[in-house]
Amino acid sequence: MIKTTLIGHACLLIQSKETTILTDPVWFDYLWEEINVLCPSIVLEKDKIPPLDVLNISHRHQDHFDVRTLAYLMQNEKILTPDTIVLAPKDDLLLDILNELEFKNIKVVADFELIQVKDVTLSPTPSRNQVSTAEDSFPEHGLIVKDDEATVWNQVDSLVDPDIIQRIGELYGRIDFFHSRFVPLLEGNLSYNKPLTLPVDEYCTFLNVVKTLGPKMVVPGSAAFKYRDELSFMNRYSFPVTQDQFLRDLAAFCPEVPRSPFFPGDVAYISADEVRVEKQAADFVRVKEDDSHRITFKPHAYTPTIKTQTTDPAQHAREMQVVKHFIENDLLERISNSELLGGWRHWQIVYQLEVFGREGIQPQAWTIDFARGGALQLHKGDLGKINLYEGISSSELCALIEKTTSWDYVTLCGNYRTFHNIYRIANGKFELPPEDKSNYAMEPLMDLFPWDSNMDRRKFMKDVRRWKRKR
Repeated sequence: MIKTTLIGHACLLIQSKETTILTDPVWFDYLWEEINVLCPSIVLEKDKIPPLDVLNISHRHQDHFDVRTLAYLMQNEKILTPDTIVLAPKDDLLLDILNELEFKNIKVVADFELIQVKDVTLSPTPSRNQVSTAEDSFPEHGLIVKDDEATVWNQVDSLVDPDIIQRIGELYGRIDFFHSRFVPLLEGNLSYNKPLTLPVDEYCTFLNVVKTLGPKMVVPGSAAFKYRDELSFMNRYSFPVTQDQFLRDLAAFCPEVPRSPFFPGDVAYISADEVRVEKQAADFVRVKEDDSHRITFKPHAYTPTIKTQTTDPAQHAREMQVVKHFIENDLLERISNSELLGGWRHWQIVYQLEVFGREGIQPQAWTIDFARGGALQLHKGDLGKINLYEGISSSELCALIEKTTSWDYVTLCGNYRTFHNIYRIANGKFELPPEDKSNYAMEPLMDLFPWDSNMDRRKFMKDVRRWKRKR
């Protein structure tokens, strides 16, 4: 028999008769650069968690790879023993962070590799995410756990296709228990002025995976968090599907597949004879408050204006000094040296950067008209036309300038928003950029402060310095 207990979000405790496996532990609020909290909230008695044979990390996203929780585990010899095996993807940055935290027994996994631990066979399953954008081009994996009675597959966030499903069937036959992806997250869509509607194509792939796989039972997996406190307005725009909606849709799409909700503290018992879920049966974790109604998708809801997150007046004055000095002394030179300058000029772009300070204070805007010949000029205020816009809080722009933040935080916190209407007018002609030339619409701030591996490294190392050896 295999027993799986949901602790929270993507963190599962998977137990066979002899083996204990912990996946993607995130045990503390706040998570992901302190943007999110677990939802529903939980009561977790950490001292009751048994010693681990395996710690599995699926990928580097911070709602799965939480430095604070990992640092806690390194200091807890009762849970993380000298014999605990750490499974990790072949991701140099992730492995560097594990080494900085002084983890031992790290095993880099390969797709469909068979890993024997006591009475279970583990097998990482592949993800097709590496064919997507450069920012998401890092390895990740799901995990199959099999003993002599049952087979469990935790898909986590992996993107799978029919070939992967077919291979799983060839290797393992029918899966007994499946933790399925169920919600396509719209995080960042508000910031980028992208559609705030259910991405139907992506959602249908989740339904199709369940129908094609045909497990003995499926539960929704790996999406149990919400935005915190003053960022809670983002909950209306980011989670277009709930567990209940997914289960209702599955009932219509593939009624032959048994299904169940699955919340922190619920325990699944999987054997050759039966698969059953017992609600709130765990003795170490339970739902504290079912506040999942707070992530009801209502994209028509009121959106507050951008504002600085700095509450101290003196600190706000300092950050505005940094911002104004950058805009009025460095911005034009940096933009003039950009590889995108030719594209901005070709498409006759009028660009506006608007900086928002404290609530109730008028934001300040600067505009650059790339259509004008000669040297670029910075104009304070409007020019009557905007084709490319970036609005950002003074706290976030100051942090980008000083390299103390990352685009993960800036684009997800709701205090950066952008849009573009790119076109070119000539004599009797109206021209739009080809779809494969989207780099012409790249926002100047994202060009001047590019996402790269160094930005990610700084982000993680900041957390390492904060939490390493801190109880």
